[in-house]
Amino acid sequence: MKKTFVLDTNVILHDPEAIVKFPRHRIVIPVAVLEELDKMKRLPNDLGRNSRAFFRFLDSLAAQGSGNLHNGIPLENESDVRVALELKRDYKGDFSLATNDNKIIMAAYLLFEQGERVVFVSKDFAARIKAEAIGLEAQDYENLKYAYQTIYQGHSRVEVTKHDIDTFFKDGSLKLPDIECHPNEYLIMTSPENSSAVGKYDSVKKQVEPLLKSVNIWGIKPRNVEQKCAVDLLLRDDIKLVTLLGPAGTGKTLLALACGLRKVFDEGLYSRILVSRPVVPLGRDIGYLPGTKEEKLFHWMQPIYDNLEFLCEAPSGSQATDTLRWVMESKKLEMEAVTYIRGRSLPKMYIIVDEAQNLTPHEVKTIISRAGEGTKVILTGDPTQIDHPYLDKDSNGLTYTVGRFSDQKIYGHIFLEKTERSELAALAAEVM
Repeated sequence: MKKTFVLDTNVILHDPEAIVKFPRHRIVIPVAVLEELDKMKRLPNDLGRNSRAFFRFLDSLAAQGSGNLHNGIPLENESDVRVALELKRDYKGDFSLATNDNKIIMAAYLLFEQGERVVFVSKDFAARIKAEAIGLEAQDYENLKYAYQTIYQGHSRVEVTKHDIDTFFKDGSLKLPDIECHPNEYLIMTSPENSSAVGKYDSVKKQVEPLLKSVNIWGIKPRNVEQKCAVDLLLRDDIKLVTLLGPAGTGKTLLALACGLRKVFDEGLYSRILVSRPVVPLGRDIGYLPGTKEEKLFHWMQPIYDNLEFLCEAPSGSQATDTLRWVMESKKLEMEAVTYIRGRSLPKMYIIVDEAQNLTPHEVKTIISRAGEGTKVILTGDPTQIDHPYLDKDSNGLTYTVGRFSDQKIYGHIFLEKTERSELAALAAEVM
């Protein structure tokens, strides 16, 4: 039996192509959803862009002439989409129709009363709870989603013989035909005799290769094996996209910034470092702050400045202010809000997007697609610390990127678990 999926506004804002993701079923868009999208279509952000994209897509379907939005337009995947104008207005419970959320739920409830097998789909858990409270089946939007608990870690531990480890150090490589690995996955190899080695799997040569030789990275050194693997990824020029996940204090941003300074200022491989963070300040945009764009960005970028100040005093123990001033005046370090990256072409740049867990999959796609020739993109963040109201640890752009890119040869990923910020920070991460 076909199901009728009633889509909430936030589903379409999350994925403007959501209506084609329910093959062989019916998709219903309540008119209240169209009204909410209509109010957003002029916004100069992704909400506005996704609203406009959805309306254009819906209009193109209607123009095909194979049906209408009242009775339903058939899609290529054996589903059909229609707009629902009516809603349940005489529900006996205390369910006010003063809000669009309730109107959307009541539109779904009317279809339920008419005998359709209705599923209310929403990214808003409060709306799903209300729908379930009146007897509707409610689901989160599962497309563009990967399970965080089982996500690819970027490294794994394998037990080998001591002879294998000796061969690895002697020959500079090791064949492990019985082990299946992702491209650029790091293997922490141990033997019963307590010898160990760390290597990166080369999916082309089908062998494990050693990490890059240690270099001076603006006065800092990796403190654990995960950080060693992360630095290796960040310094490899053939890996164009890197994701670093992990809780606060694991060194994600510091390592990315340090390796960026190394690549831009010491090696000259990239022309600039572009550091960006999503602006998710409890729903208020950066425009609410006084001052120029640079003055506004200073507050959002304060964690970056803190890391930069630490790195600038690390190489020689000199005052951070002199080195920091030199870095800033070089015009090789640019700070930008994610909002302003769309539309730019960014060749030969080292791009760091911090707090990427607050981005939707479409926003991350937009950023990565800005990468020009010779550009490297690093996404860092903690999917368990999300400020976006409609994202969770499974549906955010950072987790989605790991899920989609894990088998790509120009991509690398490391999940950092050990907090190195301080003993207090490590204890807080463990016990709180």
